[in-house]
Amino acid sequence: MVDSVFVMPGTVAAPRTGILRDLHSRYETVREALTRIDKAARELGLPDISTRLIEDVAGERPYSPEVQYLEIFAVSLSTYHLLVAEGVEPVAIVGQSIGELWALAAAGHVSVADAARLAVARSQALTRQAWPGKMLAVGVDGRRAESLAGLIGHPHLVLACENTPRQSVLSGPRRQIDEAERVAEALGWPSVRLDVPHPTHTPAVAQAARDLLATAPRVSYGGGRWRVSSPWLGRDIGDEDPVELVAGALTAQVRMLHTVRALHAAGADTFIECGEWPVVTRFIEASVPGVQSVVPLSEHDPVAAVRALVAGRTDTVSPQVRTPAPPPVPVAPAPVASPPPVPARPAPAVPAPPPVATTPVPAVPAAPAVPSVLAPPTPQEPVTPASPVVVDPPPSTSDADGQYAVVLTEIRALYGDYLGYPPELLGDDDVLESDLGVESLKQVALLSRVADRYGLPDLRANTSLLTVGTLRRIAQAVVQARGEATAR
Repeated sequence: MVDSVFVMPGTVAAPRTGILRDLHSRYETVREALTRIDKAARELGLPDISTRLIEDVAGERPYSPEVQYLEIFAVSLSTYHLLVAEGVEPVAIVGQSIGELWALAAAGHVSVADAARLAVARSQALTRQAWPGKMLAVGVDGRRAESLAGLIGHPHLVLACENTPRQSVLSGPRRQIDEAERVAEALGWPSVRLDVPHPTHTPAVAQAARDLLATAPRVSYGGGRWRVSSPWLGRDIGDEDPVELVAGALTAQVRMLHTVRALHAAGADTFIECGEWPVVTRFIEASVPGVQSVVPLSEHDPVAAVRALVAGRTDTVSPQVRTPAPPPVPVAPAPVASPPPVPARPAPAVPAPPPVATTPVPAVPAAPAVPSVLAPPTPQEPVTPASPVVVDPPPSTSDADGQYAVVLTEIRALYGDYLGYPPELLGDDDVLESDLGVESLKQVALLSRVADRYGLPDLRANTSLLTVGTLRRIAQAVVQARGEATAR
């Protein structure tokens, strides 16, 4: 029907509580997939993965890198089953970094249980090596990012990922990443550290790759239902052993930019992200302007969004895309801030406030390291359509009113000074990216300055302030965080 590519995100933030409740109740295929993931998790000594995703579970979530990976897998696979159940069939599935394993499972090349076991084995091999490296997103093309790594000249500091024409990721030892960050700042290149469970895509983790090959359980594999296009191989996956694929990707460069462009050139014009937030689709929009991207779980009603997509395309069905293998080049991981801004100012939709992320988005030039990137924190409801404009209710009438007014004024001045805008032109509810054109790396830098100014380091982890950031939301978050700190 729709000439769609399904996109499986890699290491993004932990999903929100209850995110799969509706899909679990509607679709038998979703229930079966989650049951298989839970069974594999229990066999590996981990808690059930689905419980937190389909129920409102109070208290702290049990955290480990393995749990985070399997939760991301559960969300990706459930979204895939939603799409297929509603009549959307992919011409290809693409996975970013570990998301390639989710793609293999969705396409039927490996079983769900084997994919879960292999994801855990990968995580444990990386944990055993305990390489103390870091990853740094830099707001330039791959050629310049690679030149930056070459200037510093360490064999383990490499271009790990090419996400968009203006965003690349370096992976390397902490000291060399520190140097790269300083040079980028001196050159005026925005950058942000990525706080991921395991830095990868560098020769530095070759030991973990060898360990994985030696210890991972062998899995059966064979021809699947859909083609899987690999950004690090630079071609479709054929009859490769999944363990070897996952191990090889650990040290390979990921070139999502090239894979997306090859798929688009072959005819794919709709990219659907099988995750909770627009992460990889933002890279895609920055790489292929005008392409249609859809993130069902970021909509208020995911099922309605998918049905609208199908209904809107039934009269314009194109022949199935047959993508020529892109040049053999590797692909990149997925935890970074979003791509360039959207210039046009859309008609404001009023969505429910998005969740607060848990995956850290570290610092940017001229500011200390900021926590994570694309993960929404502890929200209430999914973000609505494309260019969300969140209008939050004013703070409660109490002392908070006075604090809020002062903080809002200070933040407006801080943002205006940094961006070169007269403060009075910055509206309380203008979305920084879609309305004001503030690209994501600048937003990370600004949020870091706000966190430093008010002594609230945890504010950097609130990536909903990056996803749908407005001055009103940021001021309210500051007042709330200060109140909570005082109450302790």
